[in-house]
Amino acid sequence: MTQNQPGSGPTALRILLGSQLRRLREAKGVTREEAGHLIRGSESKISRMELGRVGFKERDVSDLLTLYGVVDEQAREAVIALVGKANEPGWWHRFNDVLPTWFQAYVGLEEAAARIRTYEVQFVPGLLQTKEYARAVVTAGSAGISSDEIARRVDLRLERQRVLDRPDGPFFWAVIDEAALRRPIGGAEVMRAQLEHLADLMRQPNITIQIMPFSFGGHSAEGGAFSILRFPDRELPDVVYVEQLASALYLDKREDVDKYTVVMERLCAVSTTPDETVELLRAIADEF
Repeated sequence: MTQNQPGSGPTALRILLGSQLRRLREAKGVTREEAGHLIRGSESKISRMELGRVGFKERDVSDLLTLYGVVDEQAREAVIALVGKANEPGWWHRFNDVLPTWFQAYVGLEEAAARIRTYEVQFVPGLLQTKEYARAVVTAGSAGISSDEIARRVDLRLERQRVLDRPDGPFFWAVIDEAALRRPIGGAEVMRAQLEHLADLMRQPNITIQIMPFSFGGHSAEGGAFSILRFPDRELPDVVYVEQLASALYLDKREDVDKYTVVMERLCAVSTTPDETVELLRAIADEF
């Protein structure tokens, strides 16, 4: 049984616990329908549990462990302890009033990740935004909402950024399309400050920023923005996050992750070096 790693968030722990239960079920030759019947549920409930998309009841997990032949008390206690940690609410639950349900999972995964690699086309990545730039982005994309709600959404974005300052925080690698850096979000002053902020962030050892320059022309990621997250626990698969207008895709099948990983590697290979990144950031800032 796998114990949780320090810093692991509840979202990652639910996925880990679900994958453990799936392996135990498959090893015993039990169908999802049979497992669902045991816990007074359905096949779809077992599926959601194994994917880590719902919370867990201790009684259900205990009954499933018995069904799967796990009788060792130490092993059972380890799993039950994981149930409690997986059910703990994350800090982002304070922002449920402004946090879309389809994005909650990403914030949880972001909190638990050991490495985040992202490609952005239209905006500076959220974890790298200044407060003023974030406010301009939120305001432009949220017509008709109150100033209080805009402030709450900006606070959420700034709170997310704290993950990069943690001693056990993730390594963050961003490839930003040059178009995002030339788009005048919030006006010239806001953009200059944002570009200077990116140059300053390059000094942090856990942050790498590359720019996909216009001069390269067409490239392998023309399909749009995406992120790849990797976790400290080796049993957790990498997850690809692809955001849409009012929903998101979470891909963890090996063939899907491999495709996006190849694209990310190609982007990194043809984008600016760290020195070139700082030089281009300053050149663009001078043009505002």
